[in-house]
Amino acid sequence: MQKINLICITGFANYVWEGLMLMLKPQGIITPIITPMYEDENINFEELRVQVNRLINSGIAGIFCLGTNGEVYALNTEEKLEVIKVVAGEAKGRVPVYAGTGCIRTKETIELSLKAKELGVDALSIVSPYYVAVSQDDIYSCFSEIAEAVDLPIVLYNIPARTGNNIDYKTVAKLAKYENIVGIKDSSGNFDNTLRYIENTDKRLSVLAGNDSLILWTLLAGGCGAIAGTSNVFPEIAVKIYKLWQAGNIEEAKAVQVSLRPFRDVMAMGNPNSVVKRAMNMMGYPVGPARKPVSGLNSKAIDEALVKALEFYK
Repeated sequence: MQKINLICITGFANYVWEGLMLMLKPQGIITPIITPMYEDENINFEELRVQVNRLINSGIAGIFCLGTNGEVYALNTEEKLEVIKVVAGEAKGRVPVYAGTGCIRTKETIELSLKAKELGVDALSIVSPYYVAVSQDDIYSCFSEIAEAVDLPIVLYNIPARTGNNIDYKTVAKLAKYENIVGIKDSSGNFDNTLRYIENTDKRLSVLAGNDSLILWTLLAGGCGAIAGTSNVFPEIAVKIYKLWQAGNIEEAKAVQVSLRPFRDVMAMGNPNSVVKRAMNMMGYPVGPARKPVSGLNSKAIDEALVKALEFYK
């Protein structure tokens, strides 16, 4: 594996020596950046650049493109590569850039991951195999092949509600033998599952909350941060939770964590990607709609709830 250049990053994400190699240590608040669209559903790359700079200026510790919030499921390969190119190019090494390259087929994941590496990403986020029913042995074999074929840091991505496949903590513990597997994002919503990753796998692995209601609780349990969808809308709030925890101001951190609840409640009223984009549009960022078949959220109830929630944060 190649050495990774050391970058100076706002105190949240850093690199540690693993043996003779400098390895990314995911921590802090990483934003799974949305993919802005025009009304005709073409990608708005100009606004994507705006959002990259806005997030970095807000103090986030990394940008994760092509995640669930980035509508990776709705983009073709050419679009994915262009998104990676724009995000990595605009970040200019100021924070690590993670790219979601997980596909159904292992070989396709490897091919996309190698292309992402050529485009300058710092790390990969790879979701478990989806749609197809697989065993834990299959999941282990899949990630093993990827780790051996691509010399970039890899964050495993567990989101069983969308994939149909949970990555068992025992599988993660076995995968820890690959030093370029550096962490796991848990979007299961099952906090005991997160605890299993923290308690029963290699301590060098970064366990990251994927549920924004569990940012602080994951940190208190020994996790390293979060990949937080709400940080597209309120990056400063998510960053504040981390900073307060880091400073030992736990009671204040709890209050800030609880403050995310009104917006999280609105997200539960519709497709979360659409709610996030709708909120950002209301705030003056022209990020457009989510791609169909996702609802355009022409709902008076959701709009009224969003207006009320956004007012709460002023």
